[in-house]
Amino acid sequence: MVGPVVRPFIDGSFHMRISNTLKGLTLVALPLAVSVPAVSQESSEEGALVLEEVLVTARRRSESALEAPLSVTAFSAQMIQDAGIQRVEDFVALTPNVTLATSQGIGTSFLSIRGITQVRNGESPVATIVDGVLQFSAIQFRGEMFDVDSIEVVKGPQGAIYGRNATGGAIIINTHRPTNETEGYVQVGGGNGDEYSVQGSIGGALVKDRWYGQISGNYLEREGYLNNITRGEKADRFEDETIRARLIFEPNESFSADFRAANSTHKGRGIGFQFQGVDIAADNITAIGFGPGTGPSDANNVLPVRDNNVDYGERDMLDLSVKLDWETSAGTLVSITSYTDIEEWADSDQFPYTNAQSSPDVFGFDGTQTGFFDLEAFTQELRFSSPSDQRLKWEVGAYYLQWDRFVSLSTGVDTGQGIIRLEESPTNDPRNPTTSFLADDNENTSWAVFGSIDYELNEAWDLSLALRYDEEEREQTVSPLQFPAGEPGARNKSTFDKWQPKLTARYQPTENQNWYLTYGEGFRSGQFNQNGISEIAAGVGLVGVTDVADQEESESIELGYKGQFLDDRLRLGAAIFSTEVEGQQFFSFIGSISAQILTNIDEVSLYGGEIDLVYRATDSLDLFAAYGFTDSEIDKYVVDPSAEGNDAPYIAEDTFNIGFQYQTPITDNLEFFLRGDYERRGEQFWDVENSTARDALDLFNARIGVRASDGSWEIIASGYNLSDEEYNSEWVAGGFSARAPGEIYNVKFRYNFL
Repeated sequence: MVGPVVRPFIDGSFHMRISNTLKGLTLVALPLAVSVPAVSQESSEEGALVLEEVLVTARRRSESALEAPLSVTAFSAQMIQDAGIQRVEDFVALTPNVTLATSQGIGTSFLSIRGITQVRNGESPVATIVDGVLQFSAIQFRGEMFDVDSIEVVKGPQGAIYGRNATGGAIIINTHRPTNETEGYVQVGGGNGDEYSVQGSIGGALVKDRWYGQISGNYLEREGYLNNITRGEKADRFEDETIRARLIFEPNESFSADFRAANSTHKGRGIGFQFQGVDIAADNITAIGFGPGTGPSDANNVLPVRDNNVDYGERDMLDLSVKLDWETSAGTLVSITSYTDIEEWADSDQFPYTNAQSSPDVFGFDGTQTGFFDLEAFTQELRFSSPSDQRLKWEVGAYYLQWDRFVSLSTGVDTGQGIIRLEESPTNDPRNPTTSFLADDNENTSWAVFGSIDYELNEAWDLSLALRYDEEEREQTVSPLQFPAGEPGARNKSTFDKWQPKLTARYQPTENQNWYLTYGEGFRSGQFNQNGISEIAAGVGLVGVTDVADQEESESIELGYKGQFLDDRLRLGAAIFSTEVEGQQFFSFIGSISAQILTNIDEVSLYGGEIDLVYRATDSLDLFAAYGFTDSEIDKYVVDPSAEGNDAPYIAEDTFNIGFQYQTPITDNLEFFLRGDYERRGEQFWDVENSTARDALDLFNARIGVRASDGSWEIIASGYNLSDEEYNSEWVAGGFSARAPGEIYNVKFRYNFL
């Protein structure tokens, strides 16, 4: 039987797609290869200027990014510092075919890689690994980035290696590892929005050659960028406090124990959507629609913030882990144990479009909304792998995850006395009486077994096969206090599972050239909607809405090339891919029943490609560029067959970035630094109906400063979105928008303890 991804290679339609894709990549590559250059460099012993060799660990072993048979964008510690990467958005902007929609709420965002997207209320399709520890939740992904040594963004399905919810790819982050040398840094900064920050790290040997320790921390406070025109204050205040500690024990060359602890608190917005279905003119508020197609639903309509209550959110997170490595003559045994505890609150206007508490709205009363989220998780992973210096390499392992989640969402009547925060029960408090309370407790258990083999046929060819089986059982218990929807006290159970294979062939005709072909499958686990939502939807004539969103499955094939030219001063990477998705998860807000739900788009086709180039032009000038495009099509959608043939939602049709970095001595001890880049995100739809698209974005960033020649200190001024482009970072069908900030700038001073 021929699978849906393999099948296109047999019929003529895919031949045409590949032909057009190759033509497009060629047209991009030819002019860039002539005129566009890149980033980080080093000098050889002979004094020739060459690109820095970047190592990656995406296949759980260290290897050159040039030789790795996968599409990966990697950043070294120096690249991270030069680019001023302090947030996830910063390295995403430099990665082709990857976008991030930052949303209302504290640290909430939705990642998309090659058309595989994260949606509201859904789980991420991208595995995140920090210091070798797989993060089980997308919530762990957000926050300020600091003391980071490397970042890898791997594109394409990685389920065979990292399991469930890795259909889009993987992001691998390694923080600084302490050594025998005492080292660290301190950094202070300030910027617009009344922002100030301080961060630092210090580490080294506690007992030489045996015990190593490190502690690092970050504090950032900002009044905000967006004005709340109703209250006359900033609407997006943000505060981040994070502290990390790391302790490494290495009694000999064959054993190590890596202990990690991190605690963070994020404070900011709650649930801050602005609703476009109401026309606000001076003191006249007129309801003109609610729901798709009934109001001025335009993803390009950037509204002012007009909350009449203080919008507030808070997230507290604790991460603990220990990684043990035993190296023997037969192979290496790795044990990874982790514990995570997360609590999150969100308080806001339910409908922040009224000028005052007494103003009329589309429902006849003003409302508030609160959300509460409590999550606790335990993971255990065991792996045994062969020595890395043999032609036949192998690995076997097992994984276990137990996690419990309680979530509640409540609405109340806004009486002008603020918002009463609710957690596990409703209230009849006259200041904010509860009108609806939806809550459930989820107990989830996942386990997996996996293995892989990699065989070097000869100096030019090698083949690899990875296979993983994942199973997840989810059980939902509805709160006995829930009303008015659903069945209070109901218990529901579902199981999701899949075999996830990955096959890779690599051909290296020369030391500096690498061709690869991969086939992979992956899945994203299904999950429960609000209990009783299917019955409510059926009552208003909606079909295809279920209490359980089904699992998402994908098949993908990729052809890639990597090469270095011009005496290792020019590096080129290119790839084309085709992906078939069944049950793509999609978020909908249905105004007629006031419900947030996950549904499944039955079949989606994705194909596209990317190309990136880096070039060392002179000893002072680096140039870089990257382009990616993704074509999507909804092939089948039972809920709304009229959407078949439309673009899939949340997918930018293309991404492009180009920039330069210039660094030159001013004196014997001082260097001048200048960096600029341009980012373009193509047009994208936010709904299956393709009712409205956000136009392409053009964003300009720059950094300028001076630094010591020995690397001991630097002072850098940075500006982001310098053209002050106004746009919505998120938009939900029906006209609910989350506004992005405009121009951002800051100045930071850093001192390194060398």
